[in-house]
Amino acid sequence: MRKLDQFLIKSFLGPFLLTFLIVAFIFVMNTLWLYVDELVGKGLSFWIILEFLFWGSVTMMPHALPLATLLASIMTLGNLGENNELLAMKAAGISLQRILAPLIGVAVCISIGAFYVSNNLIPVAFNKIYTLQYDIGKTKEEIKIPTGTFYNGIEGFTLRISEHNKDTDMMYDVMVYDHKDREGNISVAVADSGLIKSNTDKTALIFILFDGISYEESNTRKYKDTSYVVNRIRFKRQEVIIPLENYNFQKSDDDRYGNEIMAQDLKELRHDRDSLSLLLQQTLKKQQERYGVGNGTSFGYQLDSLKGRNIHQPYPLDSSYKWSSIHEEHRHVAMAAKNLNSNISVLESYENEIYPYARSLRRINLESFRKFTLSFACLIFFFIGAPMGAIIRKGGLGTPVIISALFFVVYWVVDISGKKLARDGVITPMFGAFISTLVLLPIGVFLTIKSTKDSSLFNAEMYINAIKKFFKELPTQIKLIWNIFRRKA
Repeated sequence: MRKLDQFLIKSFLGPFLLTFLIVAFIFVMNTLWLYVDELVGKGLSFWIILEFLFWGSVTMMPHALPLATLLASIMTLGNLGENNELLAMKAAGISLQRILAPLIGVAVCISIGAFYVSNNLIPVAFNKIYTLQYDIGKTKEEIKIPTGTFYNGIEGFTLRISEHNKDTDMMYDVMVYDHKDREGNISVAVADSGLIKSNTDKTALIFILFDGISYEESNTRKYKDTSYVVNRIRFKRQEVIIPLENYNFQKSDDDRYGNEIMAQDLKELRHDRDSLSLLLQQTLKKQQERYGVGNGTSFGYQLDSLKGRNIHQPYPLDSSYKWSSIHEEHRHVAMAAKNLNSNISVLESYENEIYPYARSLRRINLESFRKFTLSFACLIFFFIGAPMGAIIRKGGLGTPVIISALFFVVYWVVDISGKKLARDGVITPMFGAFISTLVLLPIGVFLTIKSTKDSSLFNAEMYINAIKKFFKELPTQIKLIWNIFRRKA
């Protein structure tokens, strides 16, 4: 490898890694902001939160990789142009195509890696993030008993304390209502003070009460007997054991969401597509048979395919037919309208029957094509960013960031719109998956052609001179047009 190629590759990889880390950090913060309500107040360990953020950031890589490629390519060529290094290479007889050759190789490698990420890493990330989100969602918040109010955050119990000494964890004027049997306030313990702690595996909460009285009411009513029995027990020390469920974070099976479309690779998607296609064809065949026998035919000969094989258009209506009376005509028209409405209802029910299969097939086909869109997006963004950097000749994080943000917003909006339209069946899944790259492809081709011809496309002075020339020649052009119209008049 020549030193020039090594220099160009090093000049590209540095900004690429830097911008990728910056963009990934931004998306991690976005993930944290979206799910902060689910993470806070549940006693989760630092490693659980870190794992959640890591897999959440991996799911954002379809946005981070193209943006990092675009920004790095603009910065690399922009720095070379701003430092006159690009001009020196061209003066030495090296064309822009030769300068971009090693960088194109790096972009192709990034695209190949992007396909691996899209097909192998992102499905695992979605499976992990879905599982963690489910486990965190079912984990209850930490127990924090407020003072002066009734606290029912523990299932089956209601607690109230008047004062809490945070230094000694001692609580005063404690009331504990037992509602496990769902029979009202029939069991209550009132104590002068108390402590609360959990056992080692956090499966139970131990409430230690001091100097109090426990009241328990038992209903012994029978026929013609309305008596109640109240047991009052005074104690110096009493322990109330409250079982806890889902207060401690527990990981579930990693394959819980393995059948989700977003958590599958191409091989698994292909298997599901074949199975659903077979079910759809079988359903359509059964619907055709039911319709032909039950709704679509009135006479037996209509089922004869030999008679109807040469029919390519509907039978013409016999307009010369004469009804015996207007009432007979109205009766037959009403009967035909009723049959038509009945057939429409049947077909609508058939459509609702196959809708789940068709919708799932659209989603599977869409995600199958989207496995490749990340690679194409990285490649196209490179061919937008590199020519753009060579034309504007501005490096750093100023102008490149603004330009990258504009292109990425266009890509992101079109990509989301195409995905939604494809899921709804408005456009084909293939077109919905590649519409974002198809929109940017002409821009990349145009900028590449302009950069190879040393075009001054973004030279502000050129546009200013053109505007000045236009206004300078405007009076002459107006006078010429006026003379032409006057001669015709």
